[in-house]
Amino acid sequence: MAADLQSKYSKLAQEYSKLRAQNQVLKKAVVDEQGSSTSLKDQLKQRDQSLRKVEQEMDSLSFRNQQLAKRVELLQEELTASEAKGKKSKHRGDSPSQQGLQAQIVFDEDLQKKIQENERLHIQFFEADEQHRRQEAQLRARLEELERDSEQHQAVVDGLTQKYMETIEKLQSDKARLEVKSQTLEREAKECRLRTEECQQQLKKYQTELSRQLEKSSSVILEKVPFNDTKYSDYNTLNVPPHNRRHQLKARDVAGQAVTFVQDLVAALLNFHSYTEQRVHIYPLDSSIEPISPLNQKFSQYLHENAAYVRPLEDGILQVHQSITEDTVTTLETVGKLKEFSDHFTSYTCFLQKILPYQLKSLEQENEASLCTSALSSKNRELQSDMRKMTSVFEKLQNYITLLALPSVRPDALSQSSSTAVFTQLAACLHGLQDAMRELSKHYSVKVTLEQELPTVTQKLSTTNECLLSSLVSLTSCSGKIATFFSNNLDFFASSAGYGPRGGAGALNPLQAESMLGNKKQAAAYMLAIRKPRPESVPYSEALSNRRVLTSSTESREGLTQQVQQSQEKIARLEQEKEHWLLEAQLGRVRLEKENRRIAELEAQLSAALGGCPAPQPLPTEGTAAPPGLEEGDPEERGGGKDPTQTSSLVGMLTVTSSSEDVQDEQSREELIKTHYMARVGELTAQLQVSDSKAVHFHAECRALAKRLALAEKCRETLTEEVKAANRNISGLQDELTTTKRSYEDQLSMMSDHLCSMNETLSKQREEIDTLKLGSKANSKKNKGR
Repeated sequence: MAADLQSKYSKLAQEYSKLRAQNQVLKKAVVDEQGSSTSLKDQLKQRDQSLRKVEQEMDSLSFRNQQLAKRVELLQEELTASEAKGKKSKHRGDSPSQQGLQAQIVFDEDLQKKIQENERLHIQFFEADEQHRRQEAQLRARLEELERDSEQHQAVVDGLTQKYMETIEKLQSDKARLEVKSQTLEREAKECRLRTEECQQQLKKYQTELSRQLEKSSSVILEKVPFNDTKYSDYNTLNVPPHNRRHQLKARDVAGQAVTFVQDLVAALLNFHSYTEQRVHIYPLDSSIEPISPLNQKFSQYLHENAAYVRPLEDGILQVHQSITEDTVTTLETVGKLKEFSDHFTSYTCFLQKILPYQLKSLEQENEASLCTSALSSKNRELQSDMRKMTSVFEKLQNYITLLALPSVRPDALSQSSSTAVFTQLAACLHGLQDAMRELSKHYSVKVTLEQELPTVTQKLSTTNECLLSSLVSLTSCSGKIATFFSNNLDFFASSAGYGPRGGAGALNPLQAESMLGNKKQAAAYMLAIRKPRPESVPYSEALSNRRVLTSSTESREGLTQQVQQSQEKIARLEQEKEHWLLEAQLGRVRLEKENRRIAELEAQLSAALGGCPAPQPLPTEGTAAPPGLEEGDPEERGGGKDPTQTSSLVGMLTVTSSSEDVQDEQSREELIKTHYMARVGELTAQLQVSDSKAVHFHAECRALAKRLALAEKCRETLTEEVKAANRNISGLQDELTTTKRSYEDQLSMMSDHLCSMNETLSKQREEIDTLKLGSKANSKKNKGR
């Protein structure tokens, strides 16, 4: 990856140097154009100055022309006057008339010269003006063109500058990123070197330990082992072969996936054969209208039997999957159900070979139909070749599956290298089946399109063609999935299963596998029988903590008893105080009622005293009648008595019969009420002002808080972006960590495999040492016997 980045960086640097050289050329061209534009501007200024000079000269000439015209008019007037005078004075001599004629001739010649000169000046001025206008237009057009070129060059320069700046920034960011990555890689390299050194040290340590153990084991084997039972195959069959449980679980998983794929393939094949039979009854002749040909009848009869050959494939693969369990030994030698699946596949291949000639003849009959076009005939020929190819591929698959099923009958029939080659060829053949199905589906789709253009096509035929095409598509996808699945698991199929007799010599006999599994089940049953449940016990640390708690609780029992007694005494004392205070509360309630009654009586007496009568009496109003004593009195007493009046105040309006004392009392009461309410209004005003000031203060605080909230939102967004960037960095670091961890795990697995291989070599050496010891002991015994 670093090499790719370095190459990209070098390419970018080269492009930057090229663009920089182009930028220099463009800058030089822009400077040249700017110089030419300034020179043209100077020339334009000079032409403007010359134009102004010519205009001034033209103005002066026009002025002189006007003067000459006026002078000519004056001379003409003088001439007419002189002519009139001459006519009047003819009697005078000829000399004065001749003098006037000579003067007139002179004036005429002078006037003619002036007119010619004026005409010439007008022509020169007009030509100069036209030439100046043409030059000015040319210069202006040239100036506009140069300005446009300058703007274009400037835009190009700005675009290139911006592009260069973006490229420079990108390169700088890439450089910084690469520097950071290089630093991290250097750190990782240092860590890897340190770990490698540690691993090397551990490897040396393990090697020394293994060599020491090997020497020790060799000495033990030489001294203790009586004989090597793996040396002889008869004895070795009694040993329990090694069992790879992980390989067994993987084999069961792979078999389950194969069952799913084969079920899909069986369903697609059934649909293909069924829809092919239905098409034979419809095209080229419809069996519901007229009888079909004998060839197609026979072909339809064979196709009707397809389920008898296709269904057993699904049953066979299910039996293979059911025979592979977690407690079995799965190799080519032990999977006996694979032979049955091979027989079913062979029968289906024979079925395909049987129907192939009829299918080819049926396509030929379609070509012989009257409405068959040349394009449709070519597609039928392509379909014939595709059917031959599909049948040949199934024959190859049948041969390879038969070879794989052969070791279950004869264990020594297929070696490990040969089985690996068979699995590889089987994977290639499955890919060939996928290609054949793809070609068949493609050609048939074109054929269906061509048949749709025929005038005699029916809806039934269109539906059957679509169903047949969908079954071919399903066959293509199923074969592709099976080919991909087999290629992905090819290493697993070709690898050694890890099963075999001890010593690695010979193949595994299914009888040995069955005996091994029987012994394994007996050992598991024996272990379950002798296993006794352990009595439940408290852990040592928990028992110590419980003992500390019990000891501390025993010591504090007396203190807790004293605290309980003190609490009970305190509760009894508080109960007595509670009863005492309840009695006090009842007495206080009685006293309060008495005081309330006394206060009511005093208020009644006070109101009576304020009213001016010994007892409170209601005042007469408009709606009540006066007392009888007042009604019986004289009118003077009534007139000098109390008169009903209406008084209005801040409180409201009251109608009373007032005397002088009542009026004074009412005024004093009114003043008291007024002062009370005015004081209350002042308090409320002060409270309102305080609340207004608080509201203004709170409004200002709310605005400040709103601004702070907006700033906090912006800060939150920036922090969110930073968190996202940090999360991306964390995800990248996690990916790098996972890759590093995976590489280290691979290294550790390689080390563990190496250690396992060393252990195997060690076991082999031990066995060889045992055999040598046994041989030496047997020789020594023979020598002693002699």
